[in-house]
Amino acid sequence: MNASALIRPAWTPATIALMVIGFVVFWPLGLAMLAYIIWGDRLDGFKRDVNRATDGVFAGCRRGADRAQRWGHGARTGNVAFDDWRDKELERLAEERRKLDEMLSEFDEYARELRRAKDQEEFDRFMANRNRHTAPTTTAKPASDKPSKGKDKDKGTNLLDD
Repeated sequence: MNASALIRPAWTPATIALMVIGFVVFWPLGLAMLAYIIWGDRLDGFKRDVNRATDGVFAGCRRGADRAQRWGHGARTGNVAFDDWRDKELERLAEERRKLDEMLSEFDEYARELRRAKDQEEFDRFMANRNRHTAPTTTAKPASDKPSKGKDKDKGTNLLDD
């Protein structure tokens, strides 16, 4: 008897022993063995379905790669006039793309400068308001033409000098 016959998706002593050992060592292994025992006979159909599905997906990728190679990456069609026209058009489109990229970078720089100017204006306004609120207050004395006498003459009008 070979090893593949011992470990088949059925309730054999070998599969039951492997399931118990799997649960003792690491419970996901035991669970995987239990799933194999119960649903293992469906694996052939499952593998066939998965292979068919992935073949379909990758066949689509291959078709897309073939199409891209045929139209965009220098593959010749055999018609010289068409190939020359296509090369000129691709060159023109590449130049347009470069111009658009350059205009985009110029606009980004303009928008960045505009944001910087707006931020600077807002900061200057904030600092002006802040300085206005924290500026030292002065006491207003009536203006007279005669200088005052005594101690008040030397005393300044700034409250911080007190």
